Amino acid sequence: MTLGTPPSKNGKVGPANQAKAANKQDRKLKAQDTGRPLTVSGNPLRWLRHKAVWMTAAALLLLATAGYGIDRYIQANTVTYYHLYQDGELIGEIADPAAVDTLLEQRLHEAYEANPQVHMELEAGDISYIRDRGFKAAPDTAAALEALGSRLSTHAVGYEVKVNGKLIGIAKDEQTAQKVLQQVQDRYAIESVQAKGPQVMALSHKQSKVDANADEREVTAVEILEEVGTDRVQVDPKRVTDEDELFRRLAEGTQQPITYTVQPGDCIGCIATKFGISSQVIYQNNPWIEGDTIDVGQVLDLTVERPAVTVQTVEQVKESIVIETPIEIREHPELMAGTSKVVRPGQPGKKLATYKLIKQNGYLMHEELVEEQVIVPPVTEVVLKGTKVITGEGSGSFAWPVKNWRQTSSFGPRWGRQHKGLDLVGSKSILSSDHGVVEFVGTRNGYGKTVIVDHKNGYKTLYAHMSAFSVEKGDIVEKGDKLGDMGNTGRSTGTHLHFEIHKDGEPQNPSKYLND
Repeated sequence: MTLGTPPSKNGKVGPANQAKAANKQDRKLKAQDTGRPLTVSGNPLRWLRHKAVWMTAAALLLLATAGYGIDRYIQANTVTYYHLYQDGELIGEIADPAAVDTLLEQRLHEAYEANPQVHMELEAGDISYIRDRGFKAAPDTAAALEALGSRLSTHAVGYEVKVNGKLIGIAKDEQTAQKVLQQVQDRYAIESVQAKGPQVMALSHKQSKVDANADEREVTAVEILEEVGTDRVQVDPKRVTDEDELFRRLAEGTQQPITYTVQPGDCIGCIATKFGISSQVIYQNNPWIEGDTIDVGQVLDLTVERPAVTVQTVEQVKESIVIETPIEIREHPELMAGTSKVVRPGQPGKKLATYKLIKQNGYLMHEELVEEQVIVPPVTEVVLKGTKVITGEGSGSFAWPVKNWRQTSSFGPRWGRQHKGLDLVGSKSILSSDHGVVEFVGTRNGYGKTVIVDHKNGYKTLYAHMSAFSVEKGDIVEKGDKLGDMGNTGRSTGTHLHFEIHKDGEPQNPSKYLND
């Protein structure tokens, strides 16, 4: 914009020359008024040149002042705004990106209010902005937001929970899916706050003496045996499974009545293996069973809850066992036959037995003696007896009837029944635990092929489930003599020896006597 006019090329007077002429005319008039000739002190040309400079400076100042005012006006009316893009496509202009954030938050909030039980996601695409400025720009934010809003969509996101590829339910998020799976495991065990690891929270069933009398118990492993997967999927909100319902489907499962008629050659352990259940289920559902005895034609209830997942726990259980006082008998020639004298009283000892228990959904599937540690050694009682030897009389000290033995079941209550001895596996030969006389050789109900040795001192030992005999009734045996071979006869759950010790007709815990 031009604010001043320079002298024209056609000879016309410009404003500066007009001023000079006016001054000259004014002086002429003043001279005429006074009647004296006009005189100017100094150099008249120099004075005119100073006057022209001053006038030019004033004009420039006026122009500069006017220009500064215009710039300020333009700046005051220049507006910053933003071009809004979605997936690279221009949607419109907005005054502030915060308006878009508010719109997105509002839409997501509305989606959650409409579906509070599920996890919702807003599909907004790739939103970007380009900053711009314009004189008196007026971006239509409302129109841009309306256009963007029409392009937004929401959907629910869930996590499918599958067991061996079968869909069980859809959790609202992965955290919920993992939480429910952990709750299923925690139904049988919880994390220990101690450094030694997880320990049992609660046992659903008291299935063995080890469970009932354990001094110390810890879970060394907890796992779900089936393959469990969780996959993220977009889903209709109505298909999302409630957390409690998902737990019920995983942990409680279904229960259909199952019955079975006992066939020739069946045993409780065999039937349990055949149906993939614990022997405990059979005892628990059929309380009329006495010992291990079942007969052909009897109908068994094998109904058991079958959850979608199988939680297997491996437990380490420690039990304190009293070691009975060993007795050492010394012959003494001065004592009459049949008489005895205690010369050193004995004391019982104490040992710590460690068992490994494997359970599935709380039911015992396998029990194994892992280690025995003597805590307090017993003190042997020394008894002097007459020199007259009574043929077949035991020493009162018992040896393990199997070499390289491994205990698979303990003495005491098991599955609601009294287990009167120990179950052992190991070397094939069955050995007499002490000196004695063979009282019985034959087959007994539930025990199969059995040998009973009378030790003539109030004790008797029983050896069951044998496959063959090496002795006959009336034989005198020494400690360690072979009685027969280990087998799987009678109501047996596999090749093993069932071993009992009786004192005055009452079954004893063999672990209290077997120490060598």
